[in-house]
This record gives sequence, structure tokens and C-alpha cells, in this order.
Amino acid sequence: MKVGIIGVGGMGASHNQALKALSEKTGIEVTAIADRTPEYLARAKELWPEAVLYEDGRELLEKEKLDCVHICTPSFLHADLTVAAMEAGMHVFVEKPVCLSAADCDRLLEVKKRTGVKVMVGQVVRFFPEYRFLKEAYDSGRYGKLKSLVMRRLSKNVRWGYENWFHDEKKSGSVILDLHIHDVDFMRYLLGEPEQFQVRATAYEGGMINQVVAEFDYPEQFVSIEGLWDVAPDLPFHPSFRAHFENATVIYDSKDKPAVKVWRNDGVTEEPEIVKESGVQCGIDLSSLGGYYTEIAYFYDCLAKGVEPEIASLEEGIGSVRLALRELEAAHAAVRA
Repeated sequence: MKVGIIGVGGMGASHNQALKALSEKTGIEVTAIADRTPEYLARAKELWPEAVLYEDGRELLEKEKLDCVHICTPSFLHADLTVAAMEAGMHVFVEKPVCLSAADCDRLLEVKKRTGVKVMVGQVVRFFPEYRFLKEAYDSGRYGKLKSLVMRRLSKNVRWGYENWFHDEKKSGSVILDLHIHDVDFMRYLLGEPEQFQVRATAYEGGMINQVVAEFDYPEQFVSIEGLWDVAPDLPFHPSFRAHFENATVIYDSKDKPAVKVWRNDGVTEEPEIVKESGVQCGIDLSSLGGYYTEIAYFYDCLAKGVEPEIASLEEGIGSVRLALRELEAAHAAVRA
């Protein structure tokens, strides 16, 4: 299977490593790579010496005959490149957020329906083992009914990124569509669409939303989610959740070891085994790739079987974008109030 990668910087580099690891046991071969940064291209080519290199992703899509392409560019480029790839008959793995506007949501769905290709969105939290544990606990009813869920995803000021694109809300969608959307997407994966929500927010001096605290109402529980791009340049990245069930509270804190604990109402504390990818393939430690390897392996398993990637489908990715866009509008209203 001939694969291309457009964008091999931070996220694209993880995709490249995962594909190399998968190539050891599948027919995957990266034959074309595009990026505007020469050092990123040179680094990526070390894993695929025969790959054709491009500076422009559009040129790659026009010139190469590929089975699948990974789109790992800045967010504002996702929709157009995904459409172009689908029109060329390629399956697509596109990083989140899949797009940044309601119009592009509609356009992507129309093109996918017309072309019949398979598309998966990199909503990777659905594949992180800590969150998979929570999903299984909820689905199985192991600790009774879920009563509330609190999730946080905190990060330092985003001063990285090609030409500082994160700080342009039209290009990144702010903290809401770039960072906060991870937890919003997992909430939808767990509970479906909320009945209603309320938002509080702060903004950088230039007006871009950099913090959101949203509360979502469901028939039997409520969910509170905070996303933050701090003003400080060195705040450590810190994801966490606290799920309050009838018979136990499940807490994940990335700073703790073990990171997941279950505090039961009978006084027993559990430290469940959180199974992660393990082993080293072609010099790549899979545990360092974690959920990124898992989601990409899942996608290629779906392609091999000829089935749709249901866990993080285009439709699901778009559903999370639509909700995040509504939050972004509410966040600006809250800041103006």
C-alpha cells in the first residue's frame, strides 16, 4: 500500500514513526512526503530513503498515485487538502480538527459520500489507554451509573508552530478547536450529544480565546471541561479527568504514578493495569507513540478489512467540530459580556 504524508513536523513525525513500525508487519510503504521545512523533510526521509519529496502538499496529491495519505498540516489547511485527496481517490487520515467552519463540515461530508473513500480523524484521545479504561468502565456499568465527569487539558502558551499559526484564531480555531476539542470529542464518544451547555472564557490580549470552561448537561449526568493555553511559556502540559460513579470515583492525573486510580465507596483503592502499546520495532519504541500508534494501526486494519473506521470517523470528527464551533461563539460572547 503506497502512502503519503503531508506535514512531518511535530504530529507528522509521530505519524511517520508509527507508519514505519507498521510497515514491519504490513504492506505499508511511505512513498511521498511533503513539508515546507527542509529539516523536517530530511528527518522523515531517513525512515524512507526512496520516498519522493515535495515542498507543497497540493503538488504531492496532483503528481502521486497513492492508496492513502496522512494530512498533518496546520489546522487551516486540513479541509482543502482532505477534499483534494478524496477527489483523487485516496483514503485519508487527517489530524484534528478536521476543519474550522460549518461550511467545510458540509463540504467534507458531501465529497466523502460522492467519492466513497474512507476517512479517519485523529481524535487520538479515544485511543489513549487511560480514556479507554474509562469508556469500558462506563459501558460495562462496573461502578454503577456515571453521575458527573470533570476533564481538564492544560498547556503552556503556544509559541511553536509554522509562522506562529496557533495565535491566529482563523487558522487554529483557538484553544477550543485545537486543544479543548480532544475532551469534547471524548465526551461525545462516551455520552453522545449534550442537551445544552454553558461557557465561560478568557482571551489573550489580542482577543483570541485562550481558556474555556464549559459545562454540558445530559439527562443523567453533567460534564465540566476546561481547556487552557496559559499566558506562561513554561507551564507543563497536564491532562486529567475525574469520573464520579455511583460506587466509585475514577481519577486520571498525568502527573501521578500510577496515573489512574479507582477510589471505591467500600474503602478499597484500585490501581488498574493500564495496557499500553509495547515493544520496539525498527528502532522505534511503540510505548513512546502510545495512542498515536494505536489509532493508525486501527485505521489500516479497517482499510485491510474494507470497513469504515467507526471509532473516529469523519462524521464523528465533524460532530465534535460543530459543537466546538458553537462553544467558540459562546466563548466570545462571554468575553464581551
